Amino acid sequence: MGGLKDELLKAIWHAFTALDLDHSGKVSKSQLKVLSHNLCTVLKVPHDPVALEEHFRDDDEGPVSNQGYMPYLNKFILEKVQDNFDKIEFNRMCWTLCVKKNLTKSPLLINEEDAFKVWVIFNFLSEDKYPLIIVPEEIEYLLKKLTEAMGGGWQQEQFEHYKINFDDNKDGLSAWELIELIGNGQFSKGMDRQTVSMAINEVFNELILDVLKQGYMMKKGHRRKNWTERWFVLKPNIISYYVSEDLKDKKGDILLDENCCVESLPDKDGKKCLFLIKCFDKTFEISASDKKKKQEWIQAIHSTIHLLKLGSPPPHKEARQRRKELRKKLLAEQEELERQMKELQAANESKQQELETVRKKLEEAASRAAEEEKKRLQTQVELQTRFSTELEREKLIRQQMEEQVAQKSSELEQYLQRVRELEDMYLKLQEALEDERQARQDEEMVRKLQARLLEEESSKRAELEKWHLAQQQAIQTTEAEKQELEHQRVMKEQALQEAMAQLEQLELERKQALEQYEGVKKKLEMATNKTKSWKDKVAHHEGLIRLIEPGSKNPHLITNWGPAAFTQAELEEREKNW
Repeated sequence: MGGLKDELLKAIWHAFTALDLDHSGKVSKSQLKVLSHNLCTVLKVPHDPVALEEHFRDDDEGPVSNQGYMPYLNKFILEKVQDNFDKIEFNRMCWTLCVKKNLTKSPLLINEEDAFKVWVIFNFLSEDKYPLIIVPEEIEYLLKKLTEAMGGGWQQEQFEHYKINFDDNKDGLSAWELIELIGNGQFSKGMDRQTVSMAINEVFNELILDVLKQGYMMKKGHRRKNWTERWFVLKPNIISYYVSEDLKDKKGDILLDENCCVESLPDKDGKKCLFLIKCFDKTFEISASDKKKKQEWIQAIHSTIHLLKLGSPPPHKEARQRRKELRKKLLAEQEELERQMKELQAANESKQQELETVRKKLEEAASRAAEEEKKRLQTQVELQTRFSTELEREKLIRQQMEEQVAQKSSELEQYLQRVRELEDMYLKLQEALEDERQARQDEEMVRKLQARLLEEESSKRAELEKWHLAQQQAIQTTEAEKQELEHQRVMKEQALQEAMAQLEQLELERKQALEQYEGVKKKLEMATNKTKSWKDKVAHHEGLIRLIEPGSKNPHLITNWGPAAFTQAELEEREKNW
């Protein structure tokens, strides 16, 4: 009953808003009385004018709002409605009240009767909220049904383009905008008025009149057993048959319930495509025009009986309910998603604020740290500058002292080195007399010694030149220090003279070393010549004497000439001669 009440309220809402001429949301009490009387008449509800007066007795003057009229409408009309009234007549009464005010004056492809059917379909497909609108999904569903009824092909791209141009501020179309959309032929191009009208009528019959299937078939009579052509109309719980499709002359009904069944019959008595409908008290034999129609009718009746067993509503109403539930579910999911997005955004903003607070604190701490670091660096630079100055002064004094010590140490080391080198040279010269190889090594050492002496001489000369330059610079720097430096100059000249004397002594020693080297060289040559002559003699008189040479790695032999006097090969050769 709740669904019926919701459907009735939609049509009544159109009538109420049509009576609201100045769009203030209120209607005069006299108009409500007329509306209530008409509603009671078409809905077959007893009219009680006293109840209306009693309901509005505190408001004898002025208009009544929709909210004020609703309690009376629910209590005295809608709660008393039974499912025994003519829905078309009810809808036509509400349509009559609102059509003149709202229907567009521009020419349309459909007539007023078709517009009325579209208006009723709108109330069936519209959302259960006010003001009434039909959402794009239901518009697409309706246009597809009309296109299918016209035998055309559905243009999905055209509808998507229409949705793109749809007003973003609107969630859907009103009834009058839907009538104008269908009436201007935007989605029925190439179709004439009659085709469009037939398509609207077919969709109206299916969605509003619950016509599941209709068409001409032959029916066998129960009394005379003759076959007569009838127009059959299948609804959720009844099959009505008429003389013709104008539905003016009704011949009977076949009441359907969960106990009914439909069966296919073989051809007989010259009739083909037969099937049988079995009810509680009667059986109906029907002949379709062809096998396809026969199968379609059997399937449709079987599906209707199955729905009656399940207690399910007609397919189009069940599909509408599923679409609404799906939209509600999607809307709930979208709202939940938006809520989660808002929570995330709020959490993000909170985190951003916390991060901003932390960033400011870090900046302040960094600023304080930078200021302290600046002060610390400044203090450190001042201390470092003072310490560096003192360190440079101490380093300069220490360097002067180290230079003096190094100078004396160098002189002593050079003297000792010179003595050691002379001793080494003497030893090497003695060794050169004994062995030619050792003499060559001594010669190389003497040459190295000569080069070192030359380097020492050059370094001494360079030092002397540095001392002389330093002396000259010291003389030129200031006259005030002349007397003070004079003594130092004298001392340095003495040291210079001593160094010159040492240099001369080194030069003399070098010359003596060269003379010794020449003597050693001559002795070496003489020793070489003597060695050569001795080798020649040994070659001629090999048995008399043998030079001492490194022994063989082979086992030693002992003869009367001594150990290792001959090798094994030499001994074998001599034994042959012996």
